[in-house]
Amino acid sequence: EIQEVYRLQGVTINDKHIEVIVRQMLQKTEVNDPGNTEFLKGEQVDRIDFEDANTAVEAAGGKPATGQPVLLGITKASLQTRSFISAASFQETTRVLTDAAVNGKSDALEGLKENVIVGRLIPAGTGATLTRLNKIATHRDELILEERQRTADEQLEQEEEQAAEGV
Repeated sequence: EIQEVYRLQGVTINDKHIEVIVRQMLQKTEVNDPGNTEFLKGEQVDRIDFEDANTAVEAAGGKPATGQPVLLGITKASLQTRSFISAASFQETTRVLTDAAVNGKSDALEGLKENVIVGRLIPAGTGATLTRLNKIATHRDELILEERQRTADEQLEQEEEQAAEGV
């Protein structure tokens, strides 16, 4: 039916574009029964978080939560994304940024929109390869720094023990 409205105006839109919009609009799930998860009855949670929590609870032998998808309007769906930078670029910029600042939120910059806003390569095409390589390099750097810190801590303990024995 959506396609029909556009076709009457002489506009053709590929179905995949409509599917993306509908997927965004159905990103939230309302919890009917929280089971053994940390969700509350009636709470609206991100679909991915809902599925992840259920997977973890089922793996631990608990009772998963049950819920049903909630259809959000386009405006509300845009404001309830994981990325506060993406949400702030759409509407209610002051409210979104104030809420993010008050709650100490950080943005992982995982989507296309927020990466464009901050002037980084988008995580698609060659940008995705560079992003993946940067993540690998960052992880390796963290491991090296942890190992150096562990070595320094061990050396300090040995020096303290030697100093205590020498006293």
